[in-house]
Amino acid sequence: MTLVAKHGKALLGEARLPGDKSISHRAALLASLAEGTSTFVNFLDAGVTRSMLRALSDLGIAWQLDGTRLEVTGQGLAGFRSPSQRLNCGNSATTMRLLAGALAASGIPAVLDGSPGLRRRPMQRIVDPLRRMGAGISATAKGTPPLSISPRPAALPLRSLDYKLPVASAQVKSCLLLAGLAAGGVTRLHEPGPSRDHTERMLSEMGVRISSLVNEGEYPYSVELLPPAAQKLSPLQAAIPGDFSSAAFLIAAALFVPGSELTLNGVGLNPTRTGLLEALKAMGADIQICKTGHQAGEPLGDLKVRYSRLIGGTVSGQLVVRMIDEFPVFAVAAAYAHGPTRICQASELRHKESDRIAALVLELNKLGVKAEESLDGFTVYGRGAVNGGTVDPHKDHRLAMALAVAGLASQEPVAVQNATSLIGESFPGFIATLRSLNASFETVT
Repeated sequence: MTLVAKHGKALLGEARLPGDKSISHRAALLASLAEGTSTFVNFLDAGVTRSMLRALSDLGIAWQLDGTRLEVTGQGLAGFRSPSQRLNCGNSATTMRLLAGALAASGIPAVLDGSPGLRRRPMQRIVDPLRRMGAGISATAKGTPPLSISPRPAALPLRSLDYKLPVASAQVKSCLLLAGLAAGGVTRLHEPGPSRDHTERMLSEMGVRISSLVNEGEYPYSVELLPPAAQKLSPLQAAIPGDFSSAAFLIAAALFVPGSELTLNGVGLNPTRTGLLEALKAMGADIQICKTGHQAGEPLGDLKVRYSRLIGGTVSGQLVVRMIDEFPVFAVAAAYAHGPTRICQASELRHKESDRIAALVLELNKLGVKAEESLDGFTVYGRGAVNGGTVDPHKDHRLAMALAVAGLASQEPVAVQNATSLIGESFPGFIATLRSLNASFETVT
């Protein structure tokens, strides 16, 4: 289905976002490694999290999902059974990378596979360090899925690891931390930037001895997992905060749709995720944070967002890591800003569900917005307006939603081809939520 967005009324009202995708992924998997039953409310039921849940079923883990309430009965680190078929991770790199670490810890053999899009994602970045820990794992000759994991005797622990991640990556870090649960020594990981720390927070809530450090030098961000003889995870009862990455589409739209004023309740405000707020505020955005608190070890709060006149800016360095999933909608906000916005040191964007640098530049140009790509980023020459037109989301759920909100203030409608099924991957209520706030969307065959 094609999703058509039209310039209409100001966006007004309040909204509550679905559960955070990254935290929901981790909640399901870590609960499966705990000893006992964990319960989560506001769990995200979407395409990517269903991939994780189906894989856990294939590994013999019992779970029940009632609306947004998830109950998982964990059997401990050795509780997985050997799957009778390949574990299908769908289009979810998070599912594949985190499962690889958990399977390495469990010693269970398995093959991890997925969609054609997932088969293009780089996996050597987890294969190499897992091998250093003694896990039997291999990818294709190109370093891509499928991944094959060999069995390991339960009595044989993995080796300790002191490793510098070439690129800051929460998925790689989480994979290695999960493998480290079965290591015979300390697991120390060092990153050049502050990747999201949901895994560390949840492991700590489950009783695992883990600490984070900030140092000086080229790899200033470190995490250390201390080994008892196999770490035992206690079950959790927790509420999952609203997804900041989903909120990002509403935040951006409210900033460039004239007259808009939104309140977004219970949004996760983990500082490793909120780089978008800093980038937009530096461009003149009127965003206020109020009613802050904590859930499941995670900070959250309400956001008040008002229409603002944005001025172009620059994003680079550590800020890139802290807003890595928000660049599609940030690029749209930059199109409505006045003056050029430059993004650099963001080459990791080329390895997402699409090459987000090339795809964003191509599709923004179709909408009458001048944009140019560089090796590690792109520049958007904002003129405070978007023409409209027909665009291709490149099988990328975040690109589909970003291009859709671009049409909420454009001079002519924006038609996003093949959008509706993609949106269900991470934000199934996207259309309904925005319609409740006055957005004008139509779906066409």
